[in-house]
Amino acid sequence: SHSMVSDFFYPNMGGVEEHIFNLSQCLLEHGHKVVILTHSYEDRVGIRYMTNGLKVYYIPVKVFYNQCVLPTMVCSLPLIRYIFLREEIQIIHGHSAFSALAHEGMLIGRLMGLKTVFTDHSLFGFADASAILTNKFLEISLVDCDHCICVSHTGKENTVLRAKVQKEKVSVIPNAVDTTLFTPDISKRNNDFITIVIISRLVYRKGVDLLAHIIPEICLRHKNVQFLIGGDGPKRWLIEEVRERNLLQHRVTLLGSLEHSQVRHVLNKGHIFLNTSLTEAYCMAIVEAASCGLQVVSTKVGGIPEVLPPDLIYLVEPTVPALIEGLEMAIMDYKKGNIGYPFETHRRIGLYYNWFNITKRTEIVYNLVKREANRNLGQRLASQIQSGVLAYLLVVSLCYIILQILEFLVPRKRIEEVYVDDNEIHICSNQCYQDFIQDINADIWCDILRK
Repeated sequence: SHSMVSDFFYPNMGGVEEHIFNLSQCLLEHGHKVVILTHSYEDRVGIRYMTNGLKVYYIPVKVFYNQCVLPTMVCSLPLIRYIFLREEIQIIHGHSAFSALAHEGMLIGRLMGLKTVFTDHSLFGFADASAILTNKFLEISLVDCDHCICVSHTGKENTVLRAKVQKEKVSVIPNAVDTTLFTPDISKRNNDFITIVIISRLVYRKGVDLLAHIIPEICLRHKNVQFLIGGDGPKRWLIEEVRERNLLQHRVTLLGSLEHSQVRHVLNKGHIFLNTSLTEAYCMAIVEAASCGLQVVSTKVGGIPEVLPPDLIYLVEPTVPALIEGLEMAIMDYKKGNIGYPFETHRRIGLYYNWFNITKRTEIVYNLVKREANRNLGQRLASQIQSGVLAYLLVVSLCYIILQILEFLVPRKRIEEVYVDDNEIHICSNQCYQDFIQDINADIWCDILRK
């Protein structure tokens, strides 16, 4: 059985969350047992079941910053150990370099003798302070990881460089899209206008500053062009300011945050999809847009050039003049009718990206790590010395000592393993979950977690 561990999961929305959910669903279809471990979201605490009996543990750990828990490495250790033993976990699959819970879960799992796999969904720089800190933290976390997965070849090169991982231990497995959810519907388009759709978080990294310069220029050049913008973020005020200053209220529509189920309906209202990201390991949004039959204009950064064939995307440099030129080409091709048939594009995307193919490739990685030899504490500490952060050896040693104490206080034989009935799924009530926490018999740790 496998455990997906990450700070990022539903009800939070995003590419990582969607990836974890879809991969888990396909693994369940292939007969694997999958359990997801994430932190609580407001009143969503305890055990929840999702589609096809996917079991999710929302552990009672408070969020520290940007939907991530505080990386204590110790406070949630008794609870995570209990879950791993109770669910008979064999492989721990952490997701996202920014997820403290993923790194914490992988460390605890390794010290328990479990296999670990990590998927990096992002690209990161090397110069600024936050990048330096994140890269060093990633290095000390992955130095002892059994295998890594990146979503693009550019992402692989980036991870090998910033985390100093052996390239032989890194595989490239792209994301996929459920094309049955993203089908073209040209009847929803307003043919009086050419609609340009943007769906992304409104943050600096997504190129909102570029978008703020592009919108008024394109609207000035083409009276029959309108913008439909889905997503929210700290840079929303910039787009609102541009709209007010240029009197474009009737041509620029801000939809705010979208549920994933709403994305298809928004995409089908558009003719052209615009992506202005400044850095991107792999952009799911452009795959979804192409699947709905839209022309795609995107910046040529990170792993984006690997995502779509050249005839399905206009790739440009991440500058205002280049993006305007790319949009001009897309608008001109639309007016001339030099565009692909939406349903043919949809069919091609379905051939390129499907979750069952991605799942088979992930299973190969799982089978690979299962054959890896088990390592003792001394070998793991020796690996950590390579990172150069000797203080982290104390953290690993402390976690190991706590695990041994817990093995004495709450032996494995006293932890009842979960019985799974294929014909019936028993939903655990909130009271049941409270009883489950109390069964750990380590009251001091439970008190820390509740606070």
